[in-house]
Amino acid sequence: MSHHDSSSMSTSRSGTNGLAVASLVCGIVGLVFFSVILGPVAIVLGVFGLRQVSAKGGAGMAKAGLVLGVIDVILFVVLMVVAASSGGFSWYVGG
Repeated sequence: MSHHDSSSMSTSRSGTNGLAVASLVCGIVGLVFFSVILGPVAIVLGVFGLRQVSAKGGAGMAKAGLVLGVIDVILFVVLMVVAASSGGFSWYVGG
């Protein structure tokens, strides 16, 4: 039987807020894919992340996620306006 010291089994936890990280990731991915979904998700997670900053840290990431979420939504709206003004859009597949 082996004896494990309790200090060797301690877990290292980051002081970063998980909501702030999730907001940042959603904001970055939303710039390329699913901006209409990930943009608002990044905004909501960023707001909740900012509320928890005092307890867990990560204010910069929460703010960045919030800003990227807003950019995602604006980008989606601009692309839809451009598509609508040019007569709509259609998918072309194959020959």
